[in-house]
Amino acid sequence: MNPGSNKPTQQSAGGETVKPSPFTNPIQFLAFGFGSGLSPKGPGTAGTLVAIPLYWLMADLNLWAYSAVVILAFAVGIYLCGKASEQLGVHDHSGIVWDEFVGFWITMWAVPPDITWIIFGFVVFRVFDIAKPWPISVLDKNVHGGTGIMIDDVVAGLFACGTLHLALWFT
Repeated sequence: MNPGSNKPTQQSAGGETVKPSPFTNPIQFLAFGFGSGLSPKGPGTAGTLVAIPLYWLMADLNLWAYSAVVILAFAVGIYLCGKASEQLGVHDHSGIVWDEFVGFWITMWAVPPDITWIIFGFVVFRVFDIAKPWPISVLDKNVHGGTGIMIDDVVAGLFACGTLHLALWFT
């Protein structure tokens, strides 16, 4: 445990304690979702909540531009998450939430940007991300590095997006 804190410390491969420093390290700042990943309870949920206003900023883009931004965010995320994980000496530190950003943005692909669909998208994405049904659980366990950190949330986002589009089809 960290002295004076109820949060566990992280151990690097060499055994030394490594504390996240997102407010002094630009890679960790982005990987930790502008600090949202420091939430003591539900950092993934906090990160997904922070992704919502960013989604609103992108929602008016045409589908090609939106898709390009999401693909770029995924590619950047592989680097950011891998590098932050390496700096901390821990694979997929719970505070790394850039993957939740990208997963939520995938969830909302070609979905109307109104509050009802955003709430539905948030809930469905979080359910898939937390429950990790097959093949998400297999990817989560077997793919490592920045790609491994990102891929389970990408697939959760694809499942959630499919769920939303199915719901849209029936409405």
